[in-house]
Amino acid sequence: MAEIKVMVDAGKATPAAPLGPALGPLGVNIVSVVEKINAQTKSFAGMKVPVKIIVDSKKNVEIEVGSPPTSAIIKKELGIETAAANPKTENKGDLKMEQVKKIAEMKIDKMNSYLLPKAMKEVMGTCDSMGVYVEGKRAKDTLKDVEAGKFPAFFPKK
Repeated sequence: MAEIKVMVDAGKATPAAPLGPALGPLGVNIVSVVEKINAQTKSFAGMKVPVKIIVDSKKNVEIEVGSPPTSAIIKKELGIETAAANPKTENKGDLKMEQVKKIAEMKIDKMNSYLLPKAMKEVMGTCDSMGVYVEGKRAKDTLKDVEAGKFPAFFPKK
């Protein structure tokens, strides 16, 4: 059994490198595999996604699509190319709490947190390391507001 792990442009994989050279020696239909990858990744269009291709001894192909990194989803949501070079002094954009929730919902299956409010805090932590503000403030300051009881619609008190 062969296992290939690659990062591909969602919905735009091609038989060229890295897929073609990796799949060629395995004797599988490369075009068919690429079409399946594109079909399974099109919902993440505009991002790079991890893909694992498993080929068994009978040349059966199984494709497992991972989730793009949280930072990639944040960049897509804001329409930016890169994170801040110095996140302490540079602001690359500002997310609303609704957008943080949307990103957390997309990623929750792959996160350490299984509760949405905690997943949202993880997303906000990623924002802080990228120089992305949340609700007009550095994300770490917005996290302090969350702990102080602001945003009860997203972070209900127990």
